[in-house]
Amino acid sequence: MKKRRRKLSETNQLRLAFIFGVAAILLIAIALVTFMQYVFFEVGLFYTFTLENSPFAWVVMFATISIILGLGMTFIFEKVILKPFYTLLDGLESLSKGKFSTRIDSVKVAGVRGISEKFNALAEELENTEILRSDFINDFSHEFKTPIVSVRSLITLMKNGNISKEKQQQYLIIIEDEIDRLSVMTTNILNLTKIENQGILTGQTQFNLSEQLRTCLLLLEKKWAKKSLQLDVDFDEYSVVANEDMLKQIWFNLLDNAIKFAYKSGKIKIDVEKTENKVVVCVANEGPEIPKEEYDKIFQKFYQTKYATKKDGNGIGLSIVKHIVDLHGGRVSAKSEDGWTFFTVELPA
Repeated sequence: MKKRRRKLSETNQLRLAFIFGVAAILLIAIALVTFMQYVFFEVGLFYTFTLENSPFAWVVMFATISIILGLGMTFIFEKVILKPFYTLLDGLESLSKGKFSTRIDSVKVAGVRGISEKFNALAEELENTEILRSDFINDFSHEFKTPIVSVRSLITLMKNGNISKEKQQQYLIIIEDEIDRLSVMTTNILNLTKIENQGILTGQTQFNLSEQLRTCLLLLEKKWAKKSLQLDVDFDEYSVVANEDMLKQIWFNLLDNAIKFAYKSGKIKIDVEKTENKVVVCVANEGPEIPKEEYDKIFQKFYQTKYATKKDGNGIGLSIVKHIVDLHGGRVSAKSEDGWTFFTVELPA
């Protein structure tokens, strides 16, 4: 509400500045005509130049002075007052053409605060999004193409029939893993697109949140068992009213992320607490810490930390988590300290 009031106030300031500018021109013109009339009569020049003898003379004089002042003020208005707007329009035109590196110098406009800072912040955000989008397309294309090429090569080898049954079994396992990778990537893209376009939360039911967390952990057993991870999942039974399928995506993505970045033989913890108005779920793992400046960035679409570039992933999972939590009116945050990384989800009870 305060921001809206400030914007209205700034708009009114611009309008008042324009109105007072026009009024000032008229007052100056009237003052000059009055002064000239006084001078003419005082020095005796054009003594017959009176209102009775020349009723239109003062109107012509007033109009002439007003035109001259108007042209002068217009020139000043365009060169001084409108210049920042032209600069801003040029910058917006550059942005519309995809030149996201565009920046404008400090621009001061009466009634508008920090216009250049706001523009530059917008341009920087668009540039970062474009960089992330380009990187994602390149990475995703590579990630998508690699398993396809791998599967095709293995199938070609198997078709030749010159390999043992043991090798065939190994190849089938690899093919299965690669197909799983493709499936996960495709599902994440579809889920993200669907969630981004959804503005209203539907399909809410009451279900056992604790049981859902345990189910997600079991679905990922192959991954955490492979890294010999120690699990600390001792929590009570809690129920929640939410979209069950969406919440399952949250826990699956957070747990998969925790397993992915946990040290081998490290620990993973899940804590659940409930207060009068919210349920708090914390998923933590022992592993590389996330720098503080990246706490918010990791929830952006396509963003990956320096550790993530070495792992399977494409910067979509945490973005899906953020969108789902926002739809539920909750909050998600990340924090790293003492060799642990914590992802905390707060949902309305």
